[in-house]
This record gives sequence, C-alpha cells and structure tokens, in this order.
Amino acid sequence: MLKTRIITATILMAVLLPILFLLPPIYLGGFFLAALVAAAWEWSRMIAPEAKKAAWLYAAFCLAIILFLLGTQAISWQFSLLMMAVLFWFFLAPFILAKGMNLSLQKFKPFYSIAGLIILPATWFALVFLRELGLVFLLSSMALVWVADIGAYFVGKAFGKHKLAVNISPGKSIEGALGGLALCYIYAFLCVMYLPLGDTLFGAWAIRFGWVPMFLMVTVLAAFSVFGDLFESQLKRLAGVKDSSHLLPGHGGVLDRVDALIPTMPIAALLAGLI
Repeated sequence: MLKTRIITATILMAVLLPILFLLPPIYLGGFFLAALVAAAWEWSRMIAPEAKKAAWLYAAFCLAIILFLLGTQAISWQFSLLMMAVLFWFFLAPFILAKGMNLSLQKFKPFYSIAGLIILPATWFALVFLRELGLVFLLSSMALVWVADIGAYFVGKAFGKHKLAVNISPGKSIEGALGGLALCYIYAFLCVMYLPLGDTLFGAWAIRFGWVPMFLMVTVLAAFSVFGDLFESQLKRLAGVKDSSHLLPGHGGVLDRVDALIPTMPIAALLAGLI
C-alpha cells in the first residue's frame, strides 16, 4: 500500500509541478477542471451507487455549469455561485453534520445532488480566481488547509482524548483540531513576516484590516477545512464506502484528497475579494 501511495503521489507531482511553474495559468485551470469533474463523478457514485451511468451525466452537468458560466463571462453569476457555496457551508452543512449518522441518504439524495452542483463548480472558480491573484497567493491559501491537517494529525496523535465527531470520524479529536488551528496561526504569521505582503491572503488582510481580523479569518478557514473533511466522511459513511473511489491508487478518490479545500477555497476567494 505504501509503495502504491508513493508511486501515485510521484506521478501526480510529475504532472502538477510543470503545470504550476512552467506553463501558463490556463493549464492549471484545466488540471483543476479535470479534478473537479472527477470529484463530481465520485460524488454521484456515492449518493446513488446503483446509478452508475448517471454518474457520468452528473459529471458532465457539473462541467457544463462551469463552461457555461465561464463562457458567459458574467462575473456577477460567478460571484453568486461562490456566495451560494459559502452560504451552504455556513448555514446548511452544520445542520447536516449535526445529524451525524441519523440521516437517510435516500431521502437526502436530491439535497446532495443539488449541493454538489453548487459547491464543486464554485471550488473551481475560487481556485482560478486565487490563481489570477498570483501563484503564491493560491498556493499559500491552499497550504493553510494542509497545515491544519498536519497539525491536527500530530497533535491528535500525541494529546487527543476528546473525540470531535465520534460517529462521523472517530480518529479526529478536539485537541487535534485546536493543534491544527495553532499551527495555522504560526503559518499565517510567518507568511506575513517573510513573504511580500500583497502576495498572500494573510499579508493582504493584515495590511488592510489588521492582525486581529487576519487571525479571525485564519480561524474561519481552518474551521471550515475541518468541516469539509467531516462532511465528506459523513457522506462516505452514509454511503457505506471507505473511499470516494479508487481513482488514485493508494490514496482513495479525488474527493478524499480535496474535501477540505472544497469549503475553504470559495470562502478564501470571497475574503480575497474584500481586500
């Protein structure tokens, strides 16, 4: 399993690194597009595992939404999509998570179907918008999610005693989540101190609004990275699957790798728009 994980990760990095640093931004947008369409396919397979052909139609419809909004060049529509995704994560996702496993996937299938067609395209537009602000701007924003995950893992391993959501993700602890948040604070502080201020979301917010609002922003982003992880874990448990798919051997599916980015990137994009 470890060998498979390493091989898959090596291939992904061999593809992604040249796209990031050697090719024009449009190629990165294409990479993100392929990933989000694959995630849409996985999403449909989880909420309706018996409808395998419908998963392809669902992925195609997700792609059509992105291409339509991109083709119209209606910024207001793209902004509305981002806002709908953020409202979903702030107001509907907590309600769903609070249900734990006392939820009927069959009854909520229409809800999940509509939700996926909002939050997945919104994630793509958010990533592309952040890339337009600069490669460092995009990568530093995405890295916050990875920092939160790394901090939560190691602090949780060392000190985790109180479960965060035992029925959804037994491995997560409150101590781990707080450890991840603390590491995010350190990371954001280092970004402000050692990177050009306008090149990161954290530096731009520190200049525009001050340190306290910047750290509050980091708190929100770190919290919703956990939300995204829990939301996908809940969906997988309701669907009775361990991984969203086997598209990435040794790593599960695309959703398994980007679940924490799906809520945080739209929020980060809207926060960047306030600068």
